[in-house]
Amino acid sequence: MTSTSEISDGAMAEYVTAVIGGQLFGLPISRVQDVFMPERLTRVPLASGEIAGVLNLRGRIVTVIDMRARLGLPKADSGQVMMAVGVDLRGESYGLLIDQIGEVLRLPEASREDNPVNLDPRMAKLAGGVHRLDGQLMVVLDVDRVLELMPKAAAAA
Repeated sequence: MTSTSEISDGAMAEYVTAVIGGQLFGLPISRVQDVFMPERLTRVPLASGEIAGVLNLRGRIVTVIDMRARLGLPKADSGQVMMAVGVDLRGESYGLLIDQIGEVLRLPEASREDNPVNLDPRMAKLAGGVHRLDGQLMVVLDVDRVLELMPKAAAAA
């Protein structure tokens, strides 16, 4: 339980929650532009499997990243309705394809912990810490790491 003095003294962080493959994730609300249902997704020839395609969202071309593929998870059921969270990086628009959008959580910054050593390595490379909630772990996604799609070797060349 958090005392009143901790809340008034400590910084709070807000997260948009999302579920991907049954795991709860949090995206810093300051990085989220919008939430939408991706329609008319166009595949990009020769793109990596993590790129689900591109779409036109209110006049902007948005690259859609399949978060299941990014996390090394199996594809979702074909009948499942997917959602996307819109984020920006250096002026480019991206949509992160997720299974389900959740609520906005306001949590004390002090309750954020470093990645546990037993966190799945596929999640750990994209995580910027975790919050322990009632009965579950919310992995905080580092949007910059998620959008770092080029392998390090290719970036160095």
